[in-house]
Amino acid sequence: MDSETKHCEGCGIALQTEDPNQPGYIPEQALEREVVLCKRCFRIRHYGEMAKVEQDPDAYLHRLDEIARSEGFVVWVVDLFDFAGSWIPGLARRIGNLPVLIAANKVDLFPPSVKRERLREWIFQSAKELGIRPVDVVLISAEAGVGIRQVMEAIEFYRNHRDVYMIGTTNVGKSTLINQILKKAKLTEKEIITTSPYPGTTLDAIRIPLEDGKFLVDTPGIVRKDRVSEWVEPGELKSVIPHKTIKPRVYQLNDQQTLFFGGLVRFDFVRGNRQSFVCYLSNQLYIHRTKLKKADEVWDKHHGKLLSPPKHPDNLPPLKKHVIHLKGEEKTDIVIPGLGWVACGKNAAWVEVYAPEGTGVSTRPSII
Repeated sequence: MDSETKHCEGCGIALQTEDPNQPGYIPEQALEREVVLCKRCFRIRHYGEMAKVEQDPDAYLHRLDEIARSEGFVVWVVDLFDFAGSWIPGLARRIGNLPVLIAANKVDLFPPSVKRERLREWIFQSAKELGIRPVDVVLISAEAGVGIRQVMEAIEFYRNHRDVYMIGTTNVGKSTLINQILKKAKLTEKEIITTSPYPGTTLDAIRIPLEDGKFLVDTPGIVRKDRVSEWVEPGELKSVIPHKTIKPRVYQLNDQQTLFFGGLVRFDFVRGNRQSFVCYLSNQLYIHRTKLKKADEVWDKHHGKLLSPPKHPDNLPPLKKHVIHLKGEEKTDIVIPGLGWVACGKNAAWVEVYAPEGTGVSTRPSII
């Protein structure tokens, strides 16, 4: 079998028939199937299995350099709920002057009361601050099928007969979006690209021909190790990554109180007047409130049990403290990539956030 010319139709990986334990394996007899899938994609689709694959972040970033040399059109898919975790390091430098359309996914997670045009303006401004000036921003929900027709029309309007490259970090919904586009275009009724809740399902570029001889290309997700979600086992992701409209949880805290977000993050309100902290996190993630003086005891006793995920705390890096001083001049979000954010009002406060080492905790003007 020529592994250089045959690729899995689900994840793009080069196929091989020699080693069942290596990526791209396919039994010899399976090569005759109408849809040729590697063993991993087959088991994801038919049995719901999720298997972690070791990835090389630098290799995927180098693909962006190749795209820049291609003179293509870029669709940057971002997770609107986790924009901080959707940022690709050095994106502006790597793609050069190529036109960029932002498809802001998972808009359905936001409460209906949130104005969509405000979200679009927020994305435009945030992208500009990161050095990207998109030709347009389209709000979508790939999973719910919202905004698919609009993003298709935007792609066709702006691409100017170029190849279209779908880029984004892992788990933002690129492949789900492409499957929706193919269905809307009536090119297929079935899932073409394998999708799963676990990051890194697409392993190599998948090229889909367009009517004018150009291609729609699904690229592997860029790996980000500074997100909390990267440290969660596949079976626990459903309690960390939201799939339904968020129900904000409001906590009226006095200083010297602590919130635990599962067993992943500790949030200490150290000093300030009594005030509200609004948690925009997965509805399924358990939040535990306690007094700051008891926080260490609660953590030691309940980590991995009451405070979970993770069920296996030893797999989590040590927590690192982030000290945040809110001046009380504007509404502010404390952002925890791969998890969500805590919205704070116009009140001065001293907050300390403990997150897995390497997590990029930050603040921003309130998105809502």
